[in-house]
Amino acid sequence: MSGDRRGKTAGALAAVVALVAACAGPPAGQAREAAGAPAGVGTAGSVGTGTVGDAGGSADGSMVRTDAGAVRGTVTHGHRIFQGIPYAAPPVGELRWSSPRPPAPWAGVRDATRPGAMCPQVGSDYAKISSSKEDCLFLNVTVPRTPGGGKPVMVWIHGDGALGSGDLADARRLATRGDVAVVTINYRLGVFGGFGYPGLAGSGTYGLQDQQAALRWVRRNAAAFGGDPGNVTVFGVSWGALSITGHLTSPGARGLFDRAVLQSGEGMMDMLAGSMGEDVPAQPSYGLRTVRETEETGKYAASRLGCGDLRCLRALPVERILKVPQIMNMFQAYAHGGETLPRPPAGELRAGRFHRVPVISGATRDEHRLFTALLHEAAGRPVTAAAYRGLLRTAFGREAAAVAAEYPPDKHGSPALAWSAVVTDRMWARATFEQNRLLGAGVPVYAYQFADRKAPMFLPLRTDFPFGAFHAADLPYLFTEEKAAFTPAQRALSDQMIDYWTAFARTGDPNGAGRPRWERFDPAASVPHTQALVPGAVGPVDYAADHNLGFWPEPS
Repeated sequence: MSGDRRGKTAGALAAVVALVAACAGPPAGQAREAAGAPAGVGTAGSVGTGTVGDAGGSADGSMVRTDAGAVRGTVTHGHRIFQGIPYAAPPVGELRWSSPRPPAPWAGVRDATRPGAMCPQVGSDYAKISSSKEDCLFLNVTVPRTPGGGKPVMVWIHGDGALGSGDLADARRLATRGDVAVVTINYRLGVFGGFGYPGLAGSGTYGLQDQQAALRWVRRNAAAFGGDPGNVTVFGVSWGALSITGHLTSPGARGLFDRAVLQSGEGMMDMLAGSMGEDVPAQPSYGLRTVRETEETGKYAASRLGCGDLRCLRALPVERILKVPQIMNMFQAYAHGGETLPRPPAGELRAGRFHRVPVISGATRDEHRLFTALLHEAAGRPVTAAAYRGLLRTAFGREAAAVAAEYPPDKHGSPALAWSAVVTDRMWARATFEQNRLLGAGVPVYAYQFADRKAPMFLPLRTDFPFGAFHAADLPYLFTEEKAAFTPAQRALSDQMIDYWTAFARTGDPNGAGRPRWERFDPAASVPHTQALVPGAVGPVDYAADHNLGFWPEPS
């Protein structure tokens, strides 16, 4: 596949996930607190001393000593926030496309009241976020102002491999309600995180390596913020969850986390032809390619940039790289066959070779409706009856007639919703169920389906389209989202979800008093338990029946 085709393949999904990420932030509350300098915000000065109980430096907990130096954050009545903390050296110059190095120590107290720079990225028509700052390997820590240390630590890996930032997730409510420390991270994206070139060590895995470097930072420094470095949960959505699947099978991630939460990011997913755009081909292993394929794409990109060697490429200004069409999306894939990711995660899961940590894993009920709305309805290419038949032919070839008979438009309300159901069931749900089955054979798995079909639409898209429980619709239920207007029942569901997620982070079991029992996913059961997350109706759902999985062949 040519570099341009690779760019289109990744770019379609990138546009959607970036839209979600951009509209989920920036966290307005945090920005206001930093600008207004509320009680507890200090200025740089001498480094104090202290114990874990006072967070390592000041009576109010605003100053903390990390292994590289002291930082001063923001303190309010309910929480402490530290932003823009470097967890690795700036990946610039000779360190562009190199494994992350430790940050240089600093003297005095570093200001941690504002976010650090986002990693280089290009905005889109829907996601008006961009950055050309290569010095971007920062993280943020949000901790409740409750006494004592030893709080469970939850590390958030944002979605999309070409756009986004840890700063876009407002973790205040998650941290305070759940009494957990939440860390959100930046990592290198697109061509900066996934580039490969002949002779280049670590080709195609720099973003994944950044995430592991951040997890190592957490192990070293969590206690200073009141967290428990021996109790770390990594969680993420979409590309972030796909990354975690990689960490579950990566030798370099062994021992870096104790639990994992996978939200709408299936390492088993194969992309149907036409599902992410009418001219986008099938991709048997979404988000993955071999080191050799990555290096060949790198050679193509180098030619587009007018460079014939790595020295030239590393000397290019960031802005020059970002101006090349599709170059960010050409590298939205992790490379397997190297030290970081020796083999494809899907094969490792099938072989039972993955790190033994408890897992929460799930998806939304109507994953693909958001993609249908953006790629077809909002783009002026509505899914008519004729277009639906064409999409089925592109995706299934000779099997299109059988799929059309199984998913008639009148059964689903429209051709657009029928197409959404086809792709949700075949591409998303089938992969989710298979991933849960494979993981559940070796570790405790708690499967879920977010199914609030009236979830608030917080994205700038036409609201008359029936989005249902769309891709990433569950994010406002975990993170503070001021654009999401909840009903009382939805607010109660949000409380339950935070309680489930943080109880799991604390003990490896999401259950507790005051919420419906969540049974483990048993691969041997005739109907493995999946917890439906619905306002006022949380409980079991037959996930396979709900997504017509009996019609679709099992993944090979």
